[in-house]
Amino acid sequence: MAEEELGLLLGGKGCPVPEEYDAGPPPPLQPARLRRNTCYVVMAVLLNQENEVLVMQEAKPECHGAWYLPAGRMEPRETIAEAMQREVKEETGLECQPLTLLAVEERGPSWLRFVFLARPTGGTLKGLKDADAESLQAQWWDRKSPALPLRSQDIVPLMDLALQYQANPGHPPTLPAELPCAVICQRLLAVFSNSRGALWVLLGGARSHLPVSVNSMSPSALGNGLLAAVHRLLQECLPPPAVVVQVQGLLGLQHLGKEPGQSDGICFNTVVTIGDTGQFSKEKPPELQSKAFRWWKVEDEDLKNRVLQRLSTSSFIPIHS
Repeated sequence: MAEEELGLLLGGKGCPVPEEYDAGPPPPLQPARLRRNTCYVVMAVLLNQENEVLVMQEAKPECHGAWYLPAGRMEPRETIAEAMQREVKEETGLECQPLTLLAVEERGPSWLRFVFLARPTGGTLKGLKDADAESLQAQWWDRKSPALPLRSQDIVPLMDLALQYQANPGHPPTLPAELPCAVICQRLLAVFSNSRGALWVLLGGARSHLPVSVNSMSPSALGNGLLAAVHRLLQECLPPPAVVVQVQGLLGLQHLGKEPGQSDGICFNTVVTIGDTGQFSKEKPPELQSKAFRWWKVEDEDLKNRVLQRLSTSSFIPIHS
């Protein structure tokens, strides 16, 4: 079970989320409901052969005339990739193909933005004669001249990230796996490795799966972002303050969104490494505080080497929180 699960996640794929969770708010769990208790935003960075970036001019009154990357809110019954393609078409006139997730950004438990690198595949660039409520026009921009007034500077590092990825991919091309999930949750690949190249993975539950922590959907919940959910689960089983936990990033994520109220959730497949502050042996993982979890020593050489290689190169989708 654990070997199969780990293999799928390392390949950027997903696997079903268990019905029983290892950490989270007490039952009954409130499902994620798009446009009701959560907001998903999609954004795309498209580059042409001259490394110019596709930008659109805003039509909304509050930012009329400013320029931005094509972006917008997901609609019910869309996958994340479908929402991105729709927004690009509506705001720029171009059709596109997603190449990979570049980053995931969050602002608390109810606002998530998914940033894609994509390539144009057709359509006609939107001009002023095509202006509508979605946008005024679109253009390819070399980021030098003319100096466009941007709606926000938050897109500048995302443009840089896209150019860096195109020149030297930081992680394998990874797109959301289309698997249903009712809640927003984290599946953790929490690993400990020693100086001799041995590797242990944290497992939870009677079926020994990678542990899952659920986010509360309550708007009043404090400390309930993606990274907070990671630390909350690990606090249940690891001995503080001897352990240092470092979030590396995402191997991928899972979402379907075809059944509103039943599959609006997202499972983030998150990698964390377990270190120490010198209070336990560096050659073995720390003793666990809870019998609901256990360490699994990975003996399969291929699986072990794949994990260690990803860790050595920081080959993960970044989370910006």
